[in-house]
Amino acid sequence: MVDFASFQRQAVSVQSPVVGTVDIATRSAGSGPGLLLLHGHPQTSHIWRFVAPRLAEHFTVVCADLRGYGASSKPRGSDTHVEYSKREMANDMIQVMKHYGFDRFDVLSHDRGARVAHRLGVDHPASVRRLVVLDIAPTLYMYEHTDMAFALAYWHWFFLPQPAPGPETVMMADPERFWDMLSGRSHFGIQWTAEDDKEYKTPYFTPEGTHAACEDYRAAATIDLEHDRASREAGDRLKLEALLVLWGARGVINRYDDPVGIWREQCDAGVEVSGGPTSSGHYIAEEVPEELWTRLDKFFSL
Repeated sequence: MVDFASFQRQAVSVQSPVVGTVDIATRSAGSGPGLLLLHGHPQTSHIWRFVAPRLAEHFTVVCADLRGYGASSKPRGSDTHVEYSKREMANDMIQVMKHYGFDRFDVLSHDRGARVAHRLGVDHPASVRRLVVLDIAPTLYMYEHTDMAFALAYWHWFFLPQPAPGPETVMMADPERFWDMLSGRSHFGIQWTAEDDKEYKTPYFTPEGTHAACEDYRAAATIDLEHDRASREAGDRLKLEALLVLWGARGVINRYDDPVGIWREQCDAGVEVSGGPTSSGHYIAEEVPEELWTRLDKFFSL
């Protein structure tokens, strides 16, 4: 089995009609069908270090840093926040996978990356074959079903979208305190090493990194909702072969009555939708990698 440290690192230049050239940092290994791995906030592709090597025994695995995160480009956002719309970020990934030779591929995604993957599947139905989403419900659904419990647990959904440079200034004023606030409700069971902390915090706590993270959430609260509502009105749904929905039993998504059913409503009738809780908090790939691997093994028929 190839070690995650041995994955080949490469910056893939993609073209955006909004900001021009964007460099997407990737790590890749393996051979066979394409499998794109997308991380969430406030992290990088480093989250896949426990599962990506095993997947690389069956797939050509491409772990990407989302636009605005890790070693990828962090363009300045505008008043419309279109630069960080999930549609833009999904277009990045279409080009990344074409660079690796794949027009159709599978996706394993977590958190913000799963929101990009959702838009990827809706906008590019011929490109995504099978999709795994970890610990999210659709963005529009979550905002439309907001209550006090959700707002307190996911307070950053309402803080980060505030006008610039307010949140950025607060984040940079005391990075350690902000990190503790951000992680306190979700990081159950994670034992991060000093290397892990450095991997996540170094690109995040920069003027460009904090701005990009805020723009990601500003887009989610504005233009992404516009795109999602337009897709709903047009009847555009996921047209996948199969969708696997997993969430942490100690996380916020577990409070919803039927996460699998919520996602089934996002899909065409012929899509096979399955899933269930894992014995973790929010960061499934890091907290319970063996449990995740068992579910992936079955879903991908490895």
